[in-house]
Amino acid sequence: MKKLFFIAVIGIFFTAFGANAQGTLKIGYTDVDYILSAMPEAKQIESELTDYSRQLETQLDSKMQDFQTKAADYQKNAQTWLPEIRADKEQELQSLQQSIQKFQADAENSLQKKQMQLLQPVYDKIQKAIDQVREENGYSFILSARQGMVSILLSADEQYDVSELVFAKLGVQPPAEATTE
Repeated sequence: MKKLFFIAVIGIFFTAFGANAQGTLKIGYTDVDYILSAMPEAKQIESELTDYSRQLETQLDSKMQDFQTKAADYQKNAQTWLPEIRADKEQELQSLQQSIQKFQADAENSLQKKQMQLLQPVYDKIQKAIDQVREENGYSFILSARQGMVSILLSADEQYDVSELVFAKLGVQPPAEATTE
């Protein structure tokens, strides 16, 4: 994966130098997650994900409570049960525990799928705005500037930040602390 990333970076720079020899190279950058956080849809998506997560947690809590009740019953009565009943109850507890573990894994996957299902249209909308900004303003490249992630953009002058143009294209007011003077 790192090799692929490195090769892509080298490819971009070779392309950039080739484009620079033929004409003016104009590069900008923006942070998609920053733009997403300012969009009105972000709050709705966060609310829907929170509700969905609570529903999954409620189901998990119910399964856990059932398991705990049956485990307490087993501990209380195991000594008085016939070996066949005890073995049956042990199997039931083991099955419940496996069911809980499977539910936890499935719930995590389901939450991630729900998140992508809700976010993808917004990311597509942002990408379309970035593409329009690039075309309308003659940028050769608009790079991603992400906080806390490996990125091609290591450092840049704020004058090349196209976030304000993307906000304008989306019709979204940027957060107050991010406005530039």
